[in-house]
Amino acid sequence: MAESQYRKVLTDNFPTEITITVGDQSLTYRKELYAIPDEGGNPRTEGLRYGENPGQEAALYRLVRGNLSIAGVEYIGPGKALVSGLGDMDPNSSIMYGARKHPSKTNLTDVDSALNVLRYLSDTPAAVIVKHNTPCGAALGPTLYDAFSKAFEADIVAAFGGAAVVNRPLDKETAGLMASRYMEVVAAPEYEDGAVAILSKKPDLRIFKIKNIGRIREYAHERFLDIKSLMDGGIVIQQSPLNAILKTSDFLPATCEFKGETYSAKRAPTQAELEDLLFGWAVEQAVVSNSVLFVKDKVTVSIAGGQQDRVGVVEIAAHKARRNLKERLCYKKHGLSFQDLEKKLAENPGLKDDLKLFEHDSESAKGGIPGSSLVSDAFFPFRDALDVAIKDGISAVVHPGGALRDWESIVAANEANPPVAMVFTNQRAFKH
Repeated sequence: MAESQYRKVLTDNFPTEITITVGDQSLTYRKELYAIPDEGGNPRTEGLRYGENPGQEAALYRLVRGNLSIAGVEYIGPGKALVSGLGDMDPNSSIMYGARKHPSKTNLTDVDSALNVLRYLSDTPAAVIVKHNTPCGAALGPTLYDAFSKAFEADIVAAFGGAAVVNRPLDKETAGLMASRYMEVVAAPEYEDGAVAILSKKPDLRIFKIKNIGRIREYAHERFLDIKSLMDGGIVIQQSPLNAILKTSDFLPATCEFKGETYSAKRAPTQAELEDLLFGWAVEQAVVSNSVLFVKDKVTVSIAGGQQDRVGVVEIAAHKARRNLKERLCYKKHGLSFQDLEKKLAENPGLKDDLKLFEHDSESAKGGIPGSSLVSDAFFPFRDALDVAIKDGISAVVHPGGALRDWESIVAANEANPPVAMVFTNQRAFKH
């Protein structure tokens, strides 16, 4: 497959406007277009470069007219565009700076996935890096620079070519750090003078200014019409999910009954653990199920999703934590990935000791999992998955609860030494 196919812009044949009628209510959407210079420097006004893959025509539509209310539930209406405003229709809403490539469908859905996390993390500077619609690193920090740095280092391998989205105006220092990494997309509510110029030195970087990120807190309570198309042309319509866990007091005690006996978690989470669990549950909203993640100090340690069994996804997350730490140690000392450093062995055999040390230190530290919290998008049907995480030293866990064998998971947490704190959400976070 030629590399040129990834740069080719398809002319889509979708209409300028589409209308969706829901009962006696209608929603009208208008297609967004972009005037981006082609290789000859001539502006070419087109829509999306392509869909999920080259060869798939695609179009982005923005809701412009209509309001939807079903059974007393008000769905999001016009005037609140985020990613769907990234076109030339209203430059006062969202802007794409200095782009040399039309965006693809995945560029936009990656940013949208990050915003699905950030709408629950509005109180603190936050950064989320998304790849293939799933977060690979997320962090809170006292500054945007700190948050992005930690989010990137959470999984250096997966962050390569990702979409970095932040919830505060992007300053020049953070822009410089982003420019030193390989990102496909950067999105922020505003840019400090000079920040766009720094980022624009990366020729293919798409730089999005989405002003409504500045009011992202409002979107924590907004529902939208979620439409899934089936291969036979049919559709499934559902309400979009809403995260019910918006503060630490929303967690529920882990307790259940089995054969007339009550089982309860022996230890309640500390305040620091609660804050990690709250942060992790927000990140979980954008992870493709079946998923788990480890978090510590409001930074993701590792994220694993898209698996078919819960014990398997915990094992993958544990493996990724070890890889992430190994890569982080290597990057901090040599500015290279572990694999790239291995390639230098032929010219510098002395590097072998460093490579062994990084592997040893990562394994002995269990990838940084000890003292972290485990977040699961669904309950544990058996205790085996939790036993894997407990063996690696987690200190707290959150999951929805509701399994027939919740008592087994509670017993596993209580048997740990020291006991692992556990809370429930009473809400599943599947994302398919």
